[in-house]
Amino acid sequence: MTKTALITGANRGLGYEVAHQLGQSGVRTLIAARDAGKGEQAAAELAAEGLEVHTVVLDVDSAASVTAATEQVTKDHGRLDILINNAGILPEATTPEAAKPFDLSLFRTTFETNFFGAVVVTQSFLPLLRQSPAARIVNVSTTMGSLADQTDPSSPYYDLVLPAYQTSKAALNGLTIALAKSLAGTPIKVNSVCPGWVQTDLGGPANRAAAPLRAEDAARIAVTMALLPDDGPSGQFVDSNGTVPW
Repeated sequence: MTKTALITGANRGLGYEVAHQLGQSGVRTLIAARDAGKGEQAAAELAAEGLEVHTVVLDVDSAASVTAATEQVTKDHGRLDILINNAGILPEATTPEAAKPFDLSLFRTTFETNFFGAVVVTQSFLPLLRQSPAARIVNVSTTMGSLADQTDPSSPYYDLVLPAYQTSKAALNGLTIALAKSLAGTPIKVNSVCPGWVQTDLGGPANRAAAPLRAEDAARIAVTMALLPDDGPSGQFVDSNGTVPW
């Protein structure tokens, strides 16, 4: 039976490439995007390759939008096998230094998408995931959300001070742990992944210019965890090299 995957923020960047690679693996992919036109354009590009791709209008910042998207997926597919919480923002990267690190509005905006968005989406789609014989939830995090890494002077990210982004991803990792514990004894596996520093629009043009990884390479770890076998791990934080410390 064909698996169905929903990827938030999938009309571009990392999410788009995850949808691409899952589609190449024979998975029916649902591109969730807040802009219907952009979602349809991305889906059309992938469908032109012969992949089974559909679109779902979903704004993770809007509970009403998430509810409507869940109703659509329920009506059209009846279950969900893979949920990838990929949607994320990094407004600090384009904020003047004088506003950091204590701008409360940055924390509220960042957490709304990066953490609360994932909570609302997961909660809403969990009944559909329970209909799957082997559902997988993948939360796209970052090593910069690792408290161990942030306090390690040998880390290449040690000097980065992006508190709203870093703490939002640390919170997302906490959600991974809580979900894995809550769903222990079910076929559902939940993991966090760090795709690495990726050439995407997250963080603005400077990030795309400086990042070493192509989306094609970075997406692989998310795809691997989305397609975990029954004996795969749950409640873990991993990157392409293995386990990442919390």
